[in-house]
Amino acid sequence: MSTQPAGQRMAGWLKHLPCMVWLPGYDRHTFSSDAVAALIVTVLLIPQSLAYAMLAGLPAEVGLYASMAPLLAYAVLGTSRVLAVGPVAITALMAATALGQWATPGSPAYLEGALVLALLSGLMLMGMAVLQLGFLANFLSNPVTSGFVSASSVLIALSQTGHLLGIRSQGDTVPAMLASLWQHAADVRPATLGLGLVACAWLLWSRSGLKPLLVRLGCSGSTATLGGRLAPVLAIAATTAWVGVLGWHQDGPHGLAVKVVGAIPQGLPPLTWPAWNPALWHTLLMPALLISVVGYVQSLSAAQTLAARQRQRVSPNAELLALGASNVVVGLTGGMPVTGSLSRSVVNADAGALTPASGAFTAVALLLASLWLTPWLFYLPQATLAATIIVAVLTVIDLDVLRRTWHCARADFAAVAATIAATLLLGVNAGLVAGVAVSLLLYLWRTSHPHMAVVGRVPGTEHFRNVLRHNVQTQPHVLGLRVDESLYFANARTLEDRINQEVAQRPALRHVVLQCTAINDIDASALESLQAIDHRLQEAGLRLHLSEVKGPVMDKLQCSGWLAHLSGQVFLTHHQAVVALEQETGR
Repeated sequence: MSTQPAGQRMAGWLKHLPCMVWLPGYDRHTFSSDAVAALIVTVLLIPQSLAYAMLAGLPAEVGLYASMAPLLAYAVLGTSRVLAVGPVAITALMAATALGQWATPGSPAYLEGALVLALLSGLMLMGMAVLQLGFLANFLSNPVTSGFVSASSVLIALSQTGHLLGIRSQGDTVPAMLASLWQHAADVRPATLGLGLVACAWLLWSRSGLKPLLVRLGCSGSTATLGGRLAPVLAIAATTAWVGVLGWHQDGPHGLAVKVVGAIPQGLPPLTWPAWNPALWHTLLMPALLISVVGYVQSLSAAQTLAARQRQRVSPNAELLALGASNVVVGLTGGMPVTGSLSRSVVNADAGALTPASGAFTAVALLLASLWLTPWLFYLPQATLAATIIVAVLTVIDLDVLRRTWHCARADFAAVAATIAATLLLGVNAGLVAGVAVSLLLYLWRTSHPHMAVVGRVPGTEHFRNVLRHNVQTQPHVLGLRVDESLYFANARTLEDRINQEVAQRPALRHVVLQCTAINDIDASALESLQAIDHRLQEAGLRLHLSEVKGPVMDKLQCSGWLAHLSGQVFLTHHQAVVALEQETGR
């Protein structure tokens, strides 16, 4: 048992927190920069948090609650200086899909499920951090991630079309959503539709037209950029004032009634403890894992992108812990699953944030807003929030990924196509699982059929290249075969078949040299296959040789004891092997 005083142990532990990297040098200039950035992000985050809560089928205030405590947790544990953690569209949609299997949106059981989902996601991320399992996110390849995000964005846009039209819209897939919209098409509210279309038009134009206009009016480039990004705030303020002044939130003739956010409770986020319900936890276990992985990939990608821009670095394992802690505190403060947002993080960086303290200041500003500003959001039209979400997600749809992968990597194309189709037709969880499963199956197929090339010497050099691609010199008594893949149980038999095929076509053959340049690893099954190959070659009067064997592979060959029984030799280079064997055969 340690005899060190508890205070000293605590001080030693605090010393290793990521926040201690920047906190000791925190000064007035850094404070002012972080405070200004926090104010700008707060203005952007308030409407986004409300919109994403409604996208998840939760009360609007849940989005505010989910934007406070996570920022404080990340400020202490996060390694990115500018990452903004909070609700995002993808995780909100995944949460809605998962919770819809358990309860009706808006019910107490639904809200209880959201708390459990956030807590489960956080605990899984923290567990992955402890076990150093960040590599699991690598199973989501970039093409699959792009396809999943694009298909999910289509689902998100369709799910908000009902709010834009003023009608009910249900379903988790494209066919179900389209059927629901068609069923309620006769109930479209003209005022809601007009308001939503105006908001969409403004938001679309502001993305490309507002910044040049502000520059022509004399604003600096940075000010114009921030102004363009804060255009949704102006849309929300204008439509809220319009509905409030004209009374469109009340039932009236000619379809003028517009659905509004309504009363948002004022006050601090509640302290909650998700109920222990084994059936609920079991139902949400797999969705929580998927949300954890997707959220981590999205968050880490945003953090690394911005860190590279500022010549900083982030720790993937520390980001796992920080994101996990952020979700745990959300589950204890009445929120919903959160992750890092690239769009808000970019705004935070462009606004001048220098440390994660800007996130803590944003949390404080949101807290003050929840105490005093929520009454002003009563008249906020749901159609405006829907327009904000639709325009935001449409900009991340990348259908060009299908064209790119079709031309350069058909296996990736198959994975992307399967991901998009499954997401649109079966839902986000099924789409993500399908993308990962197809990617793994294609990887197993590709590595089980490795590229192999018969090689010959490039005239006048010591280099050896594929005989099908280059004009090279070969000898009838020596076969050089290069394997461009590590050897393991799935491709060991393929190597045996290829060598048998090449030997059968060369009656004058005396030596087979396996060039191991691209073999980075070898397992027990492949070792047994090499032994079988050597045994068959010896029976046919041939010898097996190895060249350019890498250190880790040589270690395994020596440990197996097979090298002592190898019929041939192990050469440092393939050139040395060919020269020695040519001399041996008298050529």
